[in-house]
Formats: sequence, structure tokens, C-alpha cells
Amino acid sequence: MQFLWMCIIGLIVGGLAKLAMPGKDPGGLIVTMLLGIAGAMIAGFIGRSLGWYQEGQGAGFILSFLGAVLILAIYRMATRHSTTTS
Repeated sequence: MQFLWMCIIGLIVGGLAKLAMPGKDPGGLIVTMLLGIAGAMIAGFIGRSLGWYQEGQGAGFILSFLGAVLILAIYRMATRHSTTTS
């Protein structure tokens, strides 16, 4: 049941992150869900490192959203094509 809940929250967080950063992004429903789940994992890691969360405690909704936005921003920076003219 926890996995299903994580997927639902991941879909919501990933969708909100894509809405907050409009533009051309890959994937559909599954990639959006994975984006939200990865954002929550990053947020949980950072939160535990800073002492905001205890071991085994999940990240909060807002920090998960910020983690997903961070992943989306990193993806866009990595795939940005430079247009140079000679």
C-alpha cells in the first residue's frame, strides 16, 4: 500500500513540477511519476543530511516538489543545445 501511495504522491508532485517549469519535457504519465518520486528521494536525502528528517521518515510535500523542480532544472541544463554560428 505504501508503494501505491508513493506513486500517487509522485504523480502529483511531478505534475506540479512540470506545471511550475513549463517547456518541452520528455515523457508522459510514467516519467512524470518517476520525476516526483525521484524528487521525494532527493528531498529526503537532503532533509536527513540537514537534520530536518529522522531516518526512515519521508520527505514533506513541499520539499519533494522542490526536489522534483531541481531534477527538472538539472535535466534541462544537461540537454540544452548550444547554438553557435561560425
